[in-house]
Amino acid sequence: MSQAQALFQLGIDLDENPSASKTEENTTAPQATPQDLGAAEERKDFFIERDGERYAGTHLIVDLWDAEGTDDLAFVEETLRDCVTAAEATLLHIHLHHFTPNDGISGVAVLAESHISIHSWPESGYAALDIFMCGDAKPEKAVEVLRERFKPARLAVEEHRRGRGV
Repeated sequence: MSQAQALFQLGIDLDENPSASKTEENTTAPQATPQDLGAAEERKDFFIERDGERYAGTHLIVDLWDAEGTDDLAFVEETLRDCVTAAEATLLHIHLHHFTPNDGISGVAVLAESHISIHSWPESGYAALDIFMCGDAKPEKAVEVLRERFKPARLAVEEHRRGRGV
C-alpha cells in the first residue's frame, strides 16, 4: 500500500476522495481571519460562569429520528453553517464525508468555541450530533435550526456542563 493510500485510510489526505467536502470558506457565519485567529481563540474559547457555576462549556448530545436530508451532503453542510450562525459562534473549518452505499454522513464544523459534529445513518433513519461550545456562544439555538431543517419525528437533547470544578 502506498503512503498516500495509507494516509487516506487514516483520514489524513481526503483530497483523493470525491465524496469528501472540505471547506474553510464561509459566507453565512462569522469566520476568523488568519490575522485575528489567535485573538479570536482568546476571545471566544473561555470558561463560562453561569448560575453560580464555572465550567468549560455546554455540550449538547442531540439525537434525531426519522430526520429528512441526513444523506444530502450539501444540505448537511448548509445546516451546520446555519447552526453556527444561530449559535453566534465562529466557524473555522468544515469537513464532511459521504459514505457509500448507505449515504451516511460524518463530519465536523470546527469552531473557535469548539465544534458541532454529525454522524448519520439514513438507512436507519437516525442521526447523532454533538454541539460543544464555550464562551458566549449559544448552542441551544443550534438545536432549533436542527429541528427546523431536518424535521425529525423525534428529537432528544441531553446537556452536559464540561469542565466543572476546573
